Amino acid sequence: MLSGKHFYNQTIRKSVAVFGTIFNNVRIRKYNSTEERVPISYGPRQKFLASIESDKRDEAVAIKVPRMSFEISDISYDSSTSLNKNNKIFFNETSTGTDTINQSVPYSLTMQLNILSKTQDEALQIMEQILPTFTPEYTVAIKDMNGPGSSVDVPIILEGVSFQDEYEGDFETRRTIIHTLDFKMKIRFYGLTTTNPVIRTVTADLYNNSTEESAQTPVDRVKTELGSSSDTSDDFTTTTTFGFDD
Repeated sequence: MLSGKHFYNQTIRKSVAVFGTIFNNVRIRKYNSTEERVPISYGPRQKFLASIESDKRDEAVAIKVPRMSFEISDISYDSSTSLNKNNKIFFNETSTGTDTINQSVPYSLTMQLNILSKTQDEALQIMEQILPTFTPEYTVAIKDMNGPGSSVDVPIILEGVSFQDEYEGDFETRRTIIHTLDFKMKIRFYGLTTTNPVIRTVTADLYNNSTEESAQTPVDRVKTELGSSSDTSDDFTTTTTFGFDD
């Protein structure tokens, strides 16, 4: 049941930001030996194709290619990496308590990377800088996914490459070559973080189960106490109080 308490670990936001960062420094070399960085931005490729088509008459303001775009295409539950839901993760231990979080829930985040270019050579330059990195998996560490100071390894798997040439043949249409790379990110969603206080007193009643009557009367009571609240040591004091009648 939902707790009604707000929390936001920014799991998808951080995953998308990391994915885009991986490809933000791809460079190509033009025919005149000038080198330039390929821009990348989040958004569907239809948006950029529409911009290219609408700006075809004014090259000064037209969208520049080559460029890359990426977007989320699917989110699905990943049952192959699920763990026991009763497990708990403990971190950030202090003298007053320990932060606790329930076992994470695995999901697969499908990302689509589109390479848009005007010539085949530019597209192939970009492709050959990306493909050797994925074999077909590349793992990155994302910080603070399940709490401050934590780090989670996220595999990014290249699942497929496809090719499309948006060119109908008329002289007014700008030719656009599209290479599409489909990736899958293995992410995990974490729930609300709770703080469990330190247990300082434990009381146990011991019973004699030899007869039905004596089973209802405690033989003795064992009380174990930690030092005062200001004492952060691990020393325990045990006090035994006998509570049976003669």
